[in-house]
Amino acid sequence: MSSSTFYRKYRPQKFSEVIGQKHIVTTLTNALKLGKVAQAYLLTGPRGTGKTTLARLFAKAINCSNRKGAEACEKCPHCLLMAEGRSFDVIEIDAASNRGINEMRELRENVRYSPSRDRYKVFIIDEAHQITNEAFNALLKTLEEPPEWAVFVLCTTESHKIPTTIGSRCQQF
Repeated sequence: MSSSTFYRKYRPQKFSEVIGQKHIVTTLTNALKLGKVAQAYLLTGPRGTGKTTLARLFAKAINCSNRKGAEACEKCPHCLLMAEGRSFDVIEIDAASNRGINEMRELRENVRYSPSRDRYKVFIIDEAHQITNEAFNALLKTLEEPPEWAVFVLCTTESHKIPTTIGSRCQQF
């Protein structure tokens, strides 16, 4: 079994299955329960601490049509599409290989269009510290005036490389 298969098989599918990130889980689940979702989040920490997993769980729960409290139902069309990695309204970007100005311009163009079926369009930007300075500037314009349906979750192992202008527009964990 390859390491990526191992991670996929044993990755938590619910907030209640996340181990060791209670303070972040509590904050995110309270935001869901209260309907007070922020426009942007910055998840930082060492490799393997669950940043991308939490981003995906949040993206699944935020659009779940039958959510109980903060937990996704796992049965509605959105949850099923998320489980298959096929949700049109959750866009994952690996900034390690998509780090330039053109990719951020494409993201900015994509943000303009409302979600195809869900309430929110969620953009998960993994390895966000690898985005170029020009691309960060393009992203900043989007974070300054995001449409009401856009939610950004930036994940990074190197928070010191995220410009202050970006970090200040995110809830940071």
